[in-house]
Amino acid sequence: MSRGGGIPAEALLDLRRRLDQLSPRHGGRRALVEGTAELFGVSRATVYRALAGQLRPRGLRRADRGEPRKVPRAELERYCELVAALKLRTSNLKGRRLSTGRCIALLEEYGVEAPEGLVRAPKGVLHKATVNRYLLASSQGLCVDLR
Repeated sequence: MSRGGGIPAEALLDLRRRLDQLSPRHGGRRALVEGTAELFGVSRATVYRALAGQLRPRGLRRADRGEPRKVPRAELERYCELVAALKLRTSNLKGRRLSTGRCIALLEEYGVEAPEGLVRAPKGVLHKATVNRYLLASSQGLCVDLR
């Protein structure tokens, strides 16, 4: 069965093949669609919807995969650079350091003094998972070097 309301995929393919043999304005097209709708106990609209969705290509991934949606990439990378610097500067002799979540909270609440001045991230823009993903990618050399 196909996704389109209980019409088998084979029936849709056969209907598509028969419709392709007729011109777009041919009167027999409607009769073919109505016959198929009666045969499977669905409406004409369901048959047309199933035909429309049958050959529509579906992307495997989003078109903007890998691109940040809330802030521009350069700005996000700058924030990730500051978070990485905070993590490095706060490590102790045992190698423990501030968590990413706490670094983001500090960056949002108080800001960080950088060479260009005080940098504060807007609240709710940075998420722990996103920053961790960018930091991991940069440490593995998969994206722009954040150091």
